[in-house]
Amino acid sequence: MLEAARKLFAGPVAFLKSAPALQFLPDADVPEVAFAGRSNVGKSSLLNALTGRNALARTSNTPGRTQELNFFDVGEPRQLRLVDMPGYGFAKAPPAVVKKWRFLVNDYLRGRQELKRTLVLIDARHGIKDVDRDILGMLDKAAVSYRLVLTKADKIKPTELETVVAQTAEEARKRPAAHPDILATSSEAGWGVAELRAAVAESIT
Repeated sequence: MLEAARKLFAGPVAFLKSAPALQFLPDADVPEVAFAGRSNVGKSSLLNALTGRNALARTSNTPGRTQELNFFDVGEPRQLRLVDMPGYGFAKAPPAVVKKWRFLVNDYLRGRQELKRTLVLIDARHGIKDVDRDILGMLDKAAVSYRLVLTKADKIKPTELETVVAQTAEEARKRPAAHPDILATSSEAGWGVAELRAAVAESIT
């Protein structure tokens, strides 16, 4: 699966469109894998590492920069679509705008038939927070399959990382829609990126 996934992401990867509301979603004609996470968890950086592109997804030090659902097509012919979701938990925006984002994300996750898996990114330095549990609970309730992915794993000591992985896995086992295996990644160091590609490819087969 590692080699097949490498070949998949070695092919064309292109930005398709941004959707600020449900009526702007692209046709549901290809399997989709969504990326969710707290603002500034490193979502855009990991998407760039995953696809081997430097600037596929915009990165920013300002939390809450991604305000829409961003869609990227992978493969030629197209084989899957990656979805970069707005960060949750913090945003430098008026409450009404944040509320709009939340409704957009909720409605997309609950109603998108082509959504095969959601990857929920957790900052390895902080572990699962209550704001993460909110979206995990929503995914469980909606019966949307998801997998927990630790980001910035190179920023903590190996012993600390082992503890965070164990704690995250323990929480995942308690949740009905969660994949039991935890992926630890670093977009800077390249840790776990090949395994993440394989996880994405596996979820659409």
